[in-house]
Amino acid sequence: MQYSQSIFRITAQEDFVRDVLVAGLAELGYETFVDNNDNTLTAFVQTALLSGTALQEFLDEFPFQGVTLLRTDLCEDKDWNEEWEKNSFQPIQIDNDCLIHAPFHKDLPQCRYDIIINPKMAFGTGTHQTTSLILKELLTTDLKDKSLLDMGCGTAVLAILACKRGAHPVTAIDIDNWCTDNAAENCRLNDIHDMDIRQGDARLLEGRHFDVILANINRNILLMDMPRYATTLNPDGILIISGFYTQDIPALTEKAATLGLIVTSRQSKDNWAMLVLHRKK
Repeated sequence: MQYSQSIFRITAQEDFVRDVLVAGLAELGYETFVDNNDNTLTAFVQTALLSGTALQEFLDEFPFQGVTLLRTDLCEDKDWNEEWEKNSFQPIQIDNDCLIHAPFHKDLPQCRYDIIINPKMAFGTGTHQTTSLILKELLTTDLKDKSLLDMGCGTAVLAILACKRGAHPVTAIDIDNWCTDNAAENCRLNDIHDMDIRQGDARLLEGRHFDVILANINRNILLMDMPRYATTLNPDGILIISGFYTQDIPALTEKAATLGLIVTSRQSKDNWAMLVLHRKK
């Protein structure tokens, strides 16, 4: 799959400007972001999804000063494992419970759950606030023999932790075949051979039911697909959503309430948010 990269210079002093930029780019289809050491941000998007007109309109309407598009280029073919290593994808440790690392990391501490992720271009190594919020939630959630869906799975790091914590059966869905291929590779690295990995969108949920649904996707997709999640969720099931900002919580909780979903927990990290919702019996 061909990718393009857009490079932005960020001179604004406020950290939230970068977050607003990333959130807007994600809605345009950009899926991976790398902070460079020279106050620039590189954002990657499938070339087929790239719209120069939409990007320019977004930048023209961007509400803050200090963001400049330097250029957009086609990505050269390269070894993405090497790129991640060069860009210092470091192991992520959550207390003594979970360690996420790449195959090339050495001299690692021992944790209850050891997860190997070969990230390539798929989102989800645990470094992003939204991923870490859901990981921590999964570490305290009873998943034993629960059917679970990881919607927008990326690397499948969330689904892999769920498997290690006893969830079964586990399904992982992503619209991008690059992600589903990477998810399958990561399952093999973690000796998981029975995860159901599918390429597609929420239409694949027709007629299916789960005890737990994870959706780490942007706000607009969550609002659009939440009715499908609600009908797919078993009675007394749990929907865990992230990928949005704290200011988006009211819109999401209002939508959830119309579908019989009750907010039982909310967490935030650096203005990114996560909601845990239960379906009424």
